[in-house]
Amino acid sequence: MVKPEIVSEKPITITELKQEIDKIKKRDKELNFRVGKTEDYLNQFASLSKAKEAELIKKLEKLNIPRLKDIHITKIVDILPKTVDELKIILQGYTITVNNDNIKKIVDVVKDFAEKKT
Repeated sequence: MVKPEIVSEKPITITELKQEIDKIKKRDKELNFRVGKTEDYLNQFASLSKAKEAELIKKLEKLNIPRLKDIHITKIVDILPKTVDELKIILQGYTITVNNDNIKKIVDVVKDFAEKKT
């Protein structure tokens, strides 16, 4: 029996996943049920373009917030929290502590992008 081995792990955003599904659609022509449902979900919730998303990720990385990793940044970009409380709720799912000043910095950066999308 074949045992697959994970070579690397990298979190991807909703927009990146949407692009990967588009590649699969071109290759396979017909999607299975799960991929179809996932595509419907992504079409509803993907809110930023690839360029805007990359710009937001760069700005969040430039803040140099201690203990904030790629997985946290990806989740922030996917959800786009507009308030401090929303961001705290998102970060509660991880074992990370971020002080209030840094949380405010993150929200200020994300707010600009969240307002531009609507």
